[in-house]
Amino acid sequence: MELALELKPVSLIGFGDGAEGASFTGMNPATGSPLEPTFFSASAEDLERAAALAQSAFPIYSNQSGKEKGAFLRQIAAGIEAAAPAIIQRANLETALPEGRLQGEVARTCNQLRIFAELVEEGSWLDARLDSADPNRKPLPRPSIRSMHKPLGPVAVFGASNFPLAFSVAGGDTASALAAGNPVIVKAHPAHPGTSALVGHAIRESV
Repeated sequence: MELALELKPVSLIGFGDGAEGASFTGMNPATGSPLEPTFFSASAEDLERAAALAQSAFPIYSNQSGKEKGAFLRQIAAGIEAAAPAIIQRANLETALPEGRLQGEVARTCNQLRIFAELVEEGSWLDARLDSADPNRKPLPRPSIRSMHKPLGPVAVFGASNFPLAFSVAGGDTASALAAGNPVIVKAHPAHPGTSALVGHAIRESV
């Protein structure tokens, strides 16, 4: 597989791509050599567009059922597993972490997604409560009080330098936010842009 064919060196914004901002490349820490292709940072306009798309997606995505959100998270995990050979190869180049460690990170990332899928499907995380009304309570009647956890809106996730997968584009922070019904904007770490792009494409395909 030619990794260059799998990598699009632009910001992934919704189903489109960002403009070409400041350029940079990944770096092979084992050799100190830059890695192709050249990537481009998101511009201020790109960020505004990403935020607007996330906000417009919120009322739609937040109202999906637990079953639907669970299916989405499972699909992301399946997409990452399907692309795992390319992801691991690129992550090895960008981080010099051994293949065994990266295989473990892929497994951890996908397990996190599936664990949150189970949680959101099961539903107890909502902590739904109902206090019935008591019209006879003194000195004042008690109204019916209902409460439950609800998504808040778009969430920003910043990728970690030392975990290119498990705390990155599709890591636990992203998985938990998506499980709760929040759209996510990810700031990928510049140390592993190719790895982040491959995972980002897997998520886009899952959508």
